[in-house]
Amino acid sequence: MYLTIVVNVASMFAMIAGVLLHSGQGGGLSDMLGGASGAALGSAAAEKNLNRITAVLATIWLFTVIALAFLLAS
Repeated sequence: MYLTIVVNVASMFAMIAGVLLHSGQGGGLSDMLGGASGAALGSAAAEKNLNRITAVLATIWLFTVIALAFLLAS
């Protein structure tokens, strides 16, 4: 159970960081990496990878929440 809690908290903080790195109205990750020069160096690939990583972290978090619900119910 403790391992599940550690994985849950770690994935939660990593997912928060991933969501904050996403682009909103501005450029997000590409603006952090140098503005227009970052956009010319392939920030679309970085955003795509960031989307995938965030989705995987959200899935891990969801499964650990469900696992904790079952572990704490018994």
